[in-house]
Formats: sequence, C-alpha cells, structure tokens
Amino acid sequence: MSNIILFLLIGGVAGWLAGLIMKGRGFGVLANIGIGIVGSVVGGFVFRILGLAAASTIGELVTATVGAVLLLAVVSALKKA
Repeated sequence: MSNIILFLLIGGVAGWLAGLIMKGRGFGVLANIGIGIVGSVVGGFVFRILGLAAASTIGELVTATVGAVLLLAVVSALKKA
C-alpha cells in the first residue's frame, strides 16, 4: 500500500515539475499531476529501453519527470493538431 502512495506522490511531483519545465504547454496543476502519474510509467518504460534504472527516490523522480515532460509534449502536440 505504501508503494502505491509513494508512486502517486512521485508522479504528482513529477507532473508539477513537468508543468514548470514545459512553460505554456501544461494543462493546469491538477491535469499536470495526472499526466505526471501516467508519465512516470512512460518514463520507466523509456528508461528500461535505454538500459537505465532508478536506484533511489531521486532517480525515480527524475525518471517520472522525464516521462511526464515527454507525455506533456506529445499531448500538447496532439491538442494543437
């Protein structure tokens, strides 16, 4: 149970950070947090493909943030199209 809470917390923070990084491309704080949670899964997938792994909570936050930024970029591009 605590792993799920930690996953949601890291994903939420990652989404918030991704919104700050992608200035003007976010969808509001709550939507960015949701995208961050989904983005953490995307980041984990991308990092595994590259042969990288997070060894700490900070590493997991970086992985989730990268995934959230990628997901925000894709969603933003699809929204414009």
